[in-house]
Amino acid sequence: MSTQIKICGLSTPETIEAAVDAGATHIGLVHFEPSSRHVSIHDAVKLRRLIPSSVRAVLLLVNADVKVTGTAIGEIKPDVVQFHGRETPEWTGAVRQRLGIEVWKALGLKDAGTLERSQKYVGNVDRFLFDAPAKALPGGNGETFRWDLLKGHEHQVPWGLAGGLTPDNVTEAIRSTGTELVDTSSGVESAPGVKDVDLIRAFCEAAKNA
Repeated sequence: MSTQIKICGLSTPETIEAAVDAGATHIGLVHFEPSSRHVSIHDAVKLRRLIPSSVRAVLLLVNADVKVTGTAIGEIKPDVVQFHGRETPEWTGAVRQRLGIEVWKALGLKDAGTLERSQKYVGNVDRFLFDAPAKALPGGNGETFRWDLLKGHEHQVPWGLAGGLTPDNVTEAIRSTGTELVDTSSGVESAPGVKDVDLIRAFCEAAKNA
């Protein structure tokens, strides 16, 4: 099975078109104001319409309250909601069950203890996304982590790999971890929040050829 590819933090029609044309399987829209990749609900709705049915739209939220979560999901109508903050298993499970939407949980993988603690989410999420530990922002910091922490881990739910992935290292990441999905944001930018269509194409090509 070929590796799935998520390009996250897109904010313009041109970059969405480039990602789709390059073979991305998932497009990420970030609704989190502190991020340079933030898009308003109004803009996200317009961008969502540009994503074809063959590609899955992922809405990224960080510690959003009930009202923001419900409004964003209701108006943007993503295929997936990705929680990238301190959301509890109870919260992710409730959203998944009540709204009938696919739910991902991003986890900053600091050490083996993170993998142990992730078990609390089993049954409450559809996918884990292992990322570098959070800094000023919960993700999109352009830093990798120790991929060897995943070696030999028996995954109980589907999972993906994020954290500092670029066109130059994504092949190694896939071969080292066996991940079924790769996720990049800062790795295909020319400046914070500014996606580069050539880097998007290069990333997708490298991932597909891995």
